[in-house]
Amino acid sequence: MIEFAAQGVEMPEMDMRKISKWIEEVAASHSRRVWNLNYLFVDDEEILVANRQFVNHDYYTDIITFDYSRGDRISGDIMISLETVASNAEKYDVPYSKELLRVIIHGVLHLVGINDKGPGEREIMEAAENEALALFNDLSLTKYEV
Repeated sequence: MIEFAAQGVEMPEMDMRKISKWIEEVAASHSRRVWNLNYLFVDDEEILVANRQFVNHDYYTDIITFDYSRGDRISGDIMISLETVASNAEKYDVPYSKELLRVIIHGVLHLVGINDKGPGEREIMEAAENEALALFNDLSLTKYEV
């Protein structure tokens, strides 16, 4: 199950069905199944509070991923600051919608075991993000329709 909620911000306009199927496809491409994912969209102040409380970081981030995965089933809570997503989209001169998708899948990629803090890991994460974004663009919902 994949759920999306917003706290203190407006829910972003997204095709939740397509995004959910995309997340499942990306997980499957890493030999994983989605069990339970909860996305919470927040503002910068809320993610800063979470960073301080749970991660011991005193700075803003675009995403925090809480991993509850077991075996081949991914499960977690993913908190995304829409303000930081917007700032990063402007900073990197990319559309907001593309940056939001990148961050949404970034959390999933952490849950399948891809890290981005160690030497060379950032490049691996970026390649996985780009591969996932290409999959999103190719994803047709017709195969999911009953």
